[in-house]
Amino acid sequence: MAGNGGKSDLDFTADLFRAADKLRGNLEPSEYKHVALGLIFLKYISDAFEAQCPAEKELSDISRL
Repeated sequence: MAGNGGKSDLDFTADLFRAADKLRGNLEPSEYKHVALGLIFLKYISDAFEAQCPAEKELSDISRL
């Protein structure tokens, strides 16, 4: 990766995994999959909703003014 202070991609990946381990805490991987799959599902539903309802997105953009 360019401009990352000399760290290689593997170091960056290792840092990400260490951060994920800290966030996960004492949760077993077999239990964590429910959390991860739930978040992936919510992201999918959110994207599908935005694709189906572009007018809703325009309304939310207007309300920010």
